[in-house]
Order: sequence, then structure tokens, then C-alpha cells
Amino acid sequence: MKTIVLFVAILASTLSFAQSPASNAPAANTVTIDNFVFGPMTLEVARGATVTWVNKDDIPHVVASTTGKFKSRAIDTDGTFTYTFAEPGTYEYYCSVHPKMTGKIVVK
Repeated sequence: MKTIVLFVAILASTLSFAQSPASNAPAANTVTIDNFVFGPMTLEVARGATVTWVNKDDIPHVVASTTGKFKSRAIDTDGTFTYTFAEPGTYEYYCSVHPKMTGKIVVK
């Protein structure tokens, strides 16, 4: 009987571990800034979603809406900026320090 209980406990632990998401997997609604690129360049989200930008570059970047709707401070390495998109639409943005870096959030 003790063997069966031990087996069930080990099996449950193994299944729990196998179903856990990888800790280094990107979170939903996250844009990574790396190698002077926003990734993904276009992100589709639901109305009311919060998007988080994470800077993985060695230098600061600024996330700025082309219409002035949102703008971050300088985001240092491993720093983040979040913004909640309350209305549907297409929101284009760029890095105001490096204007060739561009991206888009599409809110459904």
C-alpha cells in the first residue's frame, strides 16, 4: 500500500512539473526590445489588455506612440514599461532615441 501511495505522489509531482510553463517563456502581451528591434513588431491584443515592453538591449530605449497617446521614460536594460489599451484601434510606436525602431499594437 505504501508503494502505491509513493508511486501516485511521484506521478502527480511529475505531471505537475510537465504541465508547468517554462519560466523563460515570454509572457502574453509582452514586447521585447532586443538588438534594436521590437519583437514582435506587430502585436494583437484584446481591448483592455495591458502590454509590457521589456528592454534586453545594453542601452536605454523610449517607447513613444506616433500620435502622442503614450510615451515611456528611458527604459534601461531589463527595465519595463506598461500601457493599457482601453480602445480598439491600431497604435503605431517607435523609439524616440532610435526612430528607425518601430512597432505596432493592434487592439481588437
